[in-house]
Amino acid sequence: MATNILSTSESIARPTSISSGPRLDHAIHPLGRWLFLAVLVGGLAYAGISIATDTAQVGETLAGGAFAFLALALLIALGFEFVNGFHDTANAVATVIYTHSMPAPLAVVWSGFFNFLGVMVSSGAVAYSIVTLLPVDLILNVGSVGGFAMIFALLLAAILWNLATWAAGLPNSSSHALIGSILGVGLANQLIGGADGTSGVDMAQVWKVLSALAFSPVVGFVGAVVLLLVMKRFLRDRKLYEAPEGQTPPPRGIRALLIGTCTAVSFAHGSNDGQKGMGLIMLILIGCAPTAYALNRTMPESATPAFVESARAASAAYVAHADGVPADVAAARARVTQALKSRHVADPGVFGALATLSGDVSTRIGGYGSLGKVPAAATPNLRNDMYLVLDTTNLIVADKSVQSRFTAQEITTLKSYGSHLEQGTRYIPLWVKVTVALALGLGTMVGWKRIVVTVGERIGKTHLTYGMGASAELVAAATILLAVRYGLPVSTTHILSSGVAGASVANGTGLQRRTILNMALAWVMTLPVAMLLSGGLYWLLLFVAHALGY
Repeated sequence: MATNILSTSESIARPTSISSGPRLDHAIHPLGRWLFLAVLVGGLAYAGISIATDTAQVGETLAGGAFAFLALALLIALGFEFVNGFHDTANAVATVIYTHSMPAPLAVVWSGFFNFLGVMVSSGAVAYSIVTLLPVDLILNVGSVGGFAMIFALLLAAILWNLATWAAGLPNSSSHALIGSILGVGLANQLIGGADGTSGVDMAQVWKVLSALAFSPVVGFVGAVVLLLVMKRFLRDRKLYEAPEGQTPPPRGIRALLIGTCTAVSFAHGSNDGQKGMGLIMLILIGCAPTAYALNRTMPESATPAFVESARAASAAYVAHADGVPADVAAARARVTQALKSRHVADPGVFGALATLSGDVSTRIGGYGSLGKVPAAATPNLRNDMYLVLDTTNLIVADKSVQSRFTAQEITTLKSYGSHLEQGTRYIPLWVKVTVALALGLGTMVGWKRIVVTVGERIGKTHLTYGMGASAELVAAATILLAVRYGLPVSTTHILSSGVAGASVANGTGLQRRTILNMALAWVMTLPVAMLLSGGLYWLLLFVAHALGY
């Protein structure tokens, strides 16, 4: 069936009513190629130097083989963001290209730059909402053979599906592919590890993410319909609702509007999609160089007293609702781990275990003086304990049945404690942001043509008008930025393509049925195909690793 998608998408005819398509065959200046190569090499060199510096500062020396393995993993993760750039960001430039507001070469460079900025100002909330989809076993043992097999499998599966849909010219979602890949490795891990249901993905988080992915295209479609109708009601400039004439750029004001909306979508795309690669890169770094990256060693020593105090207050809140506080830290750790895996936290025994673990964490950090002074040997264990307490605390705060047992002040105390734990474990180093931003930005500048043609010519039955392009992009940018605000991964591709479809309907021009059906089919197939690919790759990589004696 996937083959049918590829073949039928190539046979979609261009609508006869398109007046004059844009030039998409501009030759690239030789200087541009050299600049592209220089930025690419410079970004990779910056990443390598940063890793060497960070590990040297904490006394962790990577062997040649470990460094090569880390480099390969990072290249694959950055490759995902590169493919994401030309696959997804092509949607952002389609409207300015097809309304002749900007020539194609300038548009893709412009979009790439603002993708870069979007990544650089992102908070990391979306990054860790992706990471929390992964099985607890992987998070706690990311440096194991199984952990690396999962990371490689899900990244390779997402890249393969993205390349397949790009080759077909279908605006499919990189976010959708990545989430499907995560589900695939999670379910495969559960099947391989046992049928007790404790080794799979967090289904509550899965439904939250999938709801955002499913709902956001509806927002894009309906929002574009409403916005274009409102624009027609209050903005009476006839030029705004006409298709371009020949290769003539739009009037100055309309051109500024369209460039502004393209900029907003590019920036929003970077701030959301760029974070997905960040979270996976952090997992890779934690697995290969835990001493340097498992804890946020950049936290100032002055923040330690506040952290210790919040941990003690949270521990007291847990003690008040526990049926006993175990003295054995190892037993408490095992109890919390099991509760987090099974997602069953409404248990006084769990509260007691959390009190013990929280007290131990605060004692250790208080004794060291700061996270930056935690010894190398203690880093992985402390990081895992902080992760266990953080995610279990987040579950308790979100659980309505559990909330009824705690006072409002205690819930506030637990939330504050969770914030301190996040600052210590969930962070993104500057060099990771820079390299991901470069990968996404550079990816925007290549391979964009196929998706641009589909968005510009094969969704609506007529040429895009200025108003159609502006309404679709305004709604897309607003929806993506709202998702960033709440830490939700969404699909730029689905939102903007739906916006273009909505604008076409509002304009009374109709849609090309075959394109819409193929896009819908690709959307429906992405999850199962990505799951099968990643699950199969995960099994294969584990088989090869075990055959080699790892």
